Amino acid sequence: MSVDAFLEMMSAERGAAANTLAAYRRDLRDWSAALAPHTLLSASTGHLEGVLAGWAQGLNGAPALGASTAARKLSAMKQYCLFAQTEGLRADNPAHRLRAPKAAKPLPKGMSQDEVDRLLDHAATDQTPKGLRMMALLEILYAGGLRVSELVSLRTVQMRRRDGCLMIKGKGGRERLVPLTEPAWDALAAWVSVRDNTLPAGLDTAARAKPFLFPSNGKLGHLTRERFSQLLKDLARDAGLQPSRISPHVLRHAFATHLLEGGADLRAVQTLLGHADISTTQIYTHVLDARLKALVESAHPMAKPNAVTKNETIQ
Repeated sequence: MSVDAFLEMMSAERGAAANTLAAYRRDLRDWSAALAPHTLLSASTGHLEGVLAGWAQGLNGAPALGASTAARKLSAMKQYCLFAQTEGLRADNPAHRLRAPKAAKPLPKGMSQDEVDRLLDHAATDQTPKGLRMMALLEILYAGGLRVSELVSLRTVQMRRRDGCLMIKGKGGRERLVPLTEPAWDALAAWVSVRDNTLPAGLDTAARAKPFLFPSNGKLGHLTRERFSQLLKDLARDAGLQPSRISPHVLRHAFATHLLEGGADLRAVQTLLGHADISTTQIYTHVLDARLKALVESAHPMAKPNAVTKNETIQ
């Protein structure tokens, strides 16, 4: 019951999204299983350290957990223990001083501009309602850099055509305005013109789906992340790209990378991506490093061929 109360608090007070709550529940379930016969409320710091060590080594035939996965699980435990201490469910916080294992941050998988163009060009050949929907999804994703969960759950009321923006409610309930390109608005308009014809037939199902920009007859009322990811891989295959390299997250990375390559400011990209902390966006600094190096090589007077200093004597 304490886990349920914790998740209720995270939802009501922190505005945690459904996906975040589900991840917390899974991680705390894993902790509970690994700590047995101890419980989440009785485990000591030593018990928690033992579990982390076991996860790192892959004991009992289980594969070792990556540092990022273990860090996420520890974060969930830290949040839970703080809640338990605050609510008086236990006197101490055994996770307080535990440090998460550090993982090297991998560079984001990328797509070139040519690859994105190939994907969009192939999508444009399908003028059926499903094709128009896919084109709208792609254009919004690449033009706005949305998270896939933000994209598929868009509501029609979030469109602000007069401002040229979408109003996005991201992680933690934080809102941001995301401007779209004209091609993205054109693709969106083409989809909206046929959208009503794709609404589910059943009254209850139609009512559930009606608010969403990309409705579906599923229980969520909108296109799922999993379905969109599969459609994207199918499109990539048809466009002659390697499906395993293409995903909604890769397109989000392409959005950020191509902006920075074009001269965008890192802080602006942080705002557009909806990152709460600039440190999250700094994974893209390799793009800035390359751009700044090229700038110095092209603009600095001493980097030019046959540059001569004032103190040199010309023979």
